[in-house]
Amino acid sequence: MSKGQQTRAIILTEALRAASVEGFQGISIGMLADRLKMSKSGLFAHFGSKEELEKALLDEAAQRFMEAVWQPAMKAPRGRPRIEILFSSWLAWSINHEDLPGGCLFVALASEVDDKPGPVRDHLADLQNQWQAMMMRSAQIAIQEGHFRADLDPRQFAYELQGIFLAMNYYRRLLRDTAAVERAEESFRSLIDRAAALH
Repeated sequence: MSKGQQTRAIILTEALRAASVEGFQGISIGMLADRLKMSKSGLFAHFGSKEELEKALLDEAAQRFMEAVWQPAMKAPRGRPRIEILFSSWLAWSINHEDLPGGCLFVALASEVDDKPGPVRDHLADLQNQWQAMMMRSAQIAIQEGHFRADLDPRQFAYELQGIFLAMNYYRRLLRDTAAVERAEESFRSLIDRAAALH
C-alpha cells in the first residue's frame, strides 16, 4: 500500500467513526483535517469534494461490511446455516464494530439522505438494493437446499429480515432497550421457523 493509499485509509476510518455518530452533516473536510492534524488542502486532494468523500465513505463501509458480515457467512454450509451466520454477523457489525461507535453506518445515514435526491442518495440506495438481492438469493438457496419451504417468497423474507435489524437498532440506540438484541434474535428465530420446510 502506497503512502497516499495509507493516508486515504486513515481519513476514511476517521470519517466512518464520525459519520456513524453524527451522519454526513457532522463531517466535513475541515473537521477531518483538524482531527487528523492534516491540512485542508492535503485532505481535499484525496477526494476533491465533500460529495466524493461521502461516496468513498459509503464504498469503504460496504467493503468492511462484506468482510465482517458476508464473508463469514459464505464459509458456512449453504442454506439455513449460512443465513444464521449472516444474521449473527450482521448484528455484531452494528453492535461491536470498533470503527462504528454509532452503530451501523447505513442505518445512520438512510434517514438523513432518503429525501435528498442526488448521487450520494442513489449510491446508498444502490448498495442497499445489492444487500437485499444477496439476502433474497440466500433465501432462494435455502429453498433449493430443502431448508425453507418451496412457496416461501424470498423478497418478503429479506424484507422481514431487514425489518428485524432496523427495529433492533431503533430500540437499542434510541430507546436504550437493553433487551433489543435478544428481541431481535427471538424475532429471527420466529422468521426462520415460519420459513422452514416441513419434513
